[in-house]
Amino acid sequence: MLIDTHIHLDAAEFDPDRDAVIARAEAAGVARFIVPSVERGNFDTVARLAQQHRSVRYGLGIHPLYVGGAGPGDLEVLDDALARGGAVAVGEIGLDYFVRDMAPDVQQSFYEAQLRIAKRHGLPVILHVRRAVDAILKQLRRIDVPGGIAHAFNGSRQQADMFLAMGFKLGFGGAMTYSGSTRIRQLAAELPLEAIVLETDAPDIPPAWAQGVRNEPANLRRYAEELAVLRGMEVAEVIAVTAKNAQSVFGDL
Repeated sequence: MLIDTHIHLDAAEFDPDRDAVIARAEAAGVARFIVPSVERGNFDTVARLAQQHRSVRYGLGIHPLYVGGAGPGDLEVLDDALARGGAVAVGEIGLDYFVRDMAPDVQQSFYEAQLRIAKRHGLPVILHVRRAVDAILKQLRRIDVPGGIAHAFNGSRQQADMFLAMGFKLGFGGAMTYSGSTRIRQLAAELPLEAIVLETDAPDIPPAWAQGVRNEPANLRRYAEELAVLRGMEVAEVIAVTAKNAQSVFGDL
């Protein structure tokens, strides 16, 4: 089965037709959707989506671009929510050094705190790593969490190998479909297939064939096909192995 390991189904862009979006993806073979939260305000929203749709699982966390409006109380709420069960991961958490003026010290504080929360609850993490891979890895060496996914990976092969040595998987999606994304496409072609999971990050990061259009999880099938072409493999094997990889992170989905 196809597993979309990173999709924001709770986003406002899906409000007009969310059920139809899910139905189209399921018709394309997507059997599971992992929906990470980005702030305290949507913890309940992603949990409700999982209650309403058997194919949805969710993570809870505070995204680095949302920490400016968060406080210590939000971390307490996160800890309590995870203790109640239901979440399959802590995320989306991490660092973003691409967006300027986003208080890197505050990002670091929330990232470290959420790694410790994930460790305490024995949960994998869904990591946002944009322009911050080395800083992300530094904290992972200090705080031993039970694996996870480096979402939208765009680092070097050396950095990829460091994640793999720690038991992490790497998320590949829409960026892989652009011919100009040479480093991402080379990594997708050359990394062990056991290192890779598929994701859309919908409604964001649309593929090459849908630039400027809302991304949808139904595109995941074509991502699998693109990965199969890059690797010279049968698409059925790509789907089977990447699904197995996702299950190794999140457990029986």
